[in-house]
Amino acid sequence: MPSPLDADPASAIDLCLAAHARLRATVEQISDDEGRSPSRLPGWTVAHVLTHVARNADGHVRRLEGALAGEDIARYPGGSAQRNGEIDEGARRPVVDIAADLVAAQRRLEMTWDRSAGAGWPHAELHGADHWPTTSSPVHRLREVEVHHVDLGLGYEPSDWPEPYVAWELPALAATIADRVHRPQDRCELVAWLTGRRSTMPPSVELDPW
Repeated sequence: MPSPLDADPASAIDLCLAAHARLRATVEQISDDEGRSPSRLPGWTVAHVLTHVARNADGHVRRLEGALAGEDIARYPGGSAQRNGEIDEGARRPVVDIAADLVAAQRRLEMTWDRSAGAGWPHAELHGADHWPTTSSPVHRLREVEVHHVDLGLGYEPSDWPEPYVAWELPALAATIADRVHRPQDRCELVAWLTGRRSTMPPSVELDPW
């Protein structure tokens, strides 16, 4: 069953506006040295993460504007090559430019949400390359901002995540576990833990990347 945040984009937008504000406060304090430092994502600097979050906002705008016009447009029409190229190119900029770009991209998305809500979220069935309707744009954007804010490694931690986000994310991620565990013993250990037959979560379980 969809969670309230899937079915209630207005509530998800409110949460995302707050998440955008928290991220904005973080990037306003970042120095050039911090921007060039490694993030918590292998192979990406802080600048890479911030550029990705900005281009993700633009991708949501692209898809939503397509839906407003009755057109089925993917967030990244050029696929992974477009996504990766934009990130690599954008990460080379001065941090002040990256921060300004992120803030502007977030604002464009917020304005597009306003337009989409005012129009009644038309053509929500146009999925682009995604697997969710346009009404789920706010909560999927919320995931990007909350997870990647932690990935920056600049003081924002999972303990800072708002409870409504965690309540949405936990069952969504839990539903992926069965397909990401392949070793028979790992599957047994997880079932034992989930049924209370192990007191602690097995530490050696191997999960495919999310």
